Amino acid sequence: MGRYFGTDGFRGEANKNLTVEHAFKIGRYLGWYYGKEHKCRIVIGKDTRRSSYMFEYALVAGLTASGADAYLLHVTTTPSVSYVVRTEDFDCGIMISASHNPYYDNGIKLINSRGEKMGEAIIADIEDYLDGKTAELPLATRENIGRTVDYAVGRNRYTGYIISLARNSYKGLKIGLDASNGSTWMLAKSIFDTLGAHTFVIGNTPDGLNINLDCGSTHIDNLCKLVKENNLDIGFAFDGDADRCLAVDEQGNVLTGDHILYFCGSYMQKRGELDKDTVVATVMSNMGLFKAFDEKGIKYAKTDVGDKYVYEEMQNKGYCLGGEESGHIIFSKFASTGDGLITALKIMEVYIESKLPASKLSDGFTRYPQVTKNVRVKSKEETIADTDVQSAAKSVADRLGDDGRILLRKSGTEPVIRVMVEAKTEEICNAMTDEVVNVIKSKGYAE
Repeated sequence: MGRYFGTDGFRGEANKNLTVEHAFKIGRYLGWYYGKEHKCRIVIGKDTRRSSYMFEYALVAGLTASGADAYLLHVTTTPSVSYVVRTEDFDCGIMISASHNPYYDNGIKLINSRGEKMGEAIIADIEDYLDGKTAELPLATRENIGRTVDYAVGRNRYTGYIISLARNSYKGLKIGLDASNGSTWMLAKSIFDTLGAHTFVIGNTPDGLNINLDCGSTHIDNLCKLVKENNLDIGFAFDGDADRCLAVDEQGNVLTGDHILYFCGSYMQKRGELDKDTVVATVMSNMGLFKAFDEKGIKYAKTDVGDKYVYEEMQNKGYCLGGEESGHIIFSKFASTGDGLITALKIMEVYIESKLPASKLSDGFTRYPQVTKNVRVKSKEETIADTDVQSAAKSVADRLGDDGRILLRKSGTEPVIRVMVEAKTEEICNAMTDEVVNVIKSKGYAE
């Protein structure tokens, strides 16, 4: 990871860690870089945060000042920006979003011309420019100044593409949707309504300050309640920019990313659609998932946490399904990034074709109790490297043996250390995570 950009873009609190000056300079660099040999076209999307408009205008100012044409999708999803970039000959794309973070945070995600996360080399050059390590860039003048184009049509084309992927009608099905007061606040309902569903929607009243607030994939209790109280068949919860999706079965139980990988992988294997009979997961996926795959004869690869690493493994090895426990699921035949709406449609395909209630889709997968505790720290690197912290983690690992595991990892987007333990009981998980968390705090690393 770089000085500003983590595993999922440049993220920080608006006007503190991430400022309009940063956005302007990022726009300046991208407009100059991609416009060296031709008039470049760059597409921009944003979520519903109040600060997203501020950053949009700053990026547009930087892009057009460098001579680029900026095409605005307005409020839309991260996956839609990826889709538009790769299908409509744009030089790159920008998404303004801090994903599942609270409203006061924001982020700038950069997408290359193939609809993938931008390469590290360009990111490093942008960071050098932000730090003043490179010469000032020339300004466009006269007819070379860039223009701004309203490009809502791109978002509409993406919506049509998503609808085209559904293999079944949803007529007669009652489906709950939690749009997280974010990018799908209108989009999700329109898609499911078009496919014939009777929709029940929450998290669809964004005001700029309530994105992810007690709603969406990171606060799924309200969707669980909605599904149970209205006797719905299934429910889907998205995060702020809709690259994640989690589901809720008819009994109100959460279907995590691991559940989704399990039953989608099993379904695709049965149909001969799972390339190389392999699913890509991360080191944070539950032990129970891998044991269930072993029973099914499904192979798996493990990557570091981050959908960019999952996608890289899929591309390098030719796999077509991968994802994270958090709900970033990638179906690489249909998208070059995690797409919550595609995930929801693929879940519906398994649900309808299997003729099983949603609560039965994961039969064969028993999830080990897992507890993750986040510690906000002054320095992620110093905390992880501390010998006492390492010793505490090793002690836990030795006692768990083959009946569990412990994982310490640095967040790619926040100043946080995540301590995760899986074991036979939740009590053991809590006790052992607390052991390590207490050492981190006693050494003075916690903020």
